[in-house]
Amino acid sequence: MKPLLVDLETAWRGGQNQALLLLKGLRGRGHQPELVAAKNSALGERAQAAGIPVHHVSHGIFRLLAAQNIRQLLATRRFDTVHANEAHAVSAAWLAGAHKRVPFIISRRVGYPIGKSPPARARYQAASRIVANSRWVAEQAAASGAPREKIIVIYEGAEIPRLFTLQQRQAARARWNISANTPLLGCVGVLLPDKGQEWLLRALAETRKDFSNAKLLLAGDGPSRPQLEQLARELGVADAVIFAGFVSDIENVYAALDVFLLPSFFEALNNSLLAAMAYEIPSISFNRGALGEIIEDGHSGLLVEAAKTPALHSAITKILRDPAAAKKMAEAGRQRIVENFSADKMIDETIRLYGSLATRST
Repeated sequence: MKPLLVDLETAWRGGQNQALLLLKGLRGRGHQPELVAAKNSALGERAQAAGIPVHHVSHGIFRLLAAQNIRQLLATRRFDTVHANEAHAVSAAWLAGAHKRVPFIISRRVGYPIGKSPPARARYQAASRIVANSRWVAEQAAASGAPREKIIVIYEGAEIPRLFTLQQRQAARARWNISANTPLLGCVGVLLPDKGQEWLLRALAETRKDFSNAKLLLAGDGPSRPQLEQLARELGVADAVIFAGFVSDIENVYAALDVFLLPSFFEALNNSLLAAMAYEIPSISFNRGALGEIIEDGHSGLLVEAAKTPALHSAITKILRDPAAAKKMAEAGRQRIVENFSADKMIDETIRLYGSLATRST
């Protein structure tokens, strides 16, 4: 098969990670994917480095330029599907009339309502399939007007990594100046109010009453960093919080952690949580959005009520006080990802979708 994936996002986010996994997986299985991407985008550069043919679109009247590019590609070359991976791509592919030539697929990764304007609705009506990355996103899309009969769920996937060796763990903890007996909590994600890092600082202050040397590693940067640094000082935990900023070799964060925390209020899914569980790290998240679809509470991780410091503190201390139970939970978490949220599973299900639509269009 020869699908044309369209993604006009310039930054590197979870959706672009999924796109690259899909492109590489398709190529590895003998298919011929191509990509329309923004010039100098992280996805375009990484896809090109992986041997994927990339059609670059310059900035300017962005979606119109992309639409012209897509229209020309469809007029001069044969593709089996056009798959729009994010919102700008949806607009560009629709403006190009992709749905009139080949099966048109839209990926949906957010829980926000679909726009109510006629063009916004028309784009989703034109789709052959709308791929939601969780049941929660599927329900939000349907409730806001997306055709329910066109929506399917394909969970995003994580690559299943090798487990860290003792030497890798020791080296990672040394990087952050963490001793062997220091409980290290951690979170990976942009620093924003709705990502909830505030509640990790509050929980850390409580946890240190029981585990006085516990520390928190926040990997990621964002607009909330000054406020979080101030809150850490107010809570008296500034010396126990590592604001790591953007970390390019993120595996060295996971390798150092004893507990992974995701205090997000509004998640369609979450690649950081999938990665932490795949690395066999005991994980705790707020029970919001689609996070309850990933963690089976008490078995493969712990779910807690959002914005409740006592609940988060209780979950953290439960893991720290019982290493044997924590290890068993972490093993179940990894198995959960292997069986339900692996990159291979995501790629295979997407290929089946492409095949079913290509068959119907012939």
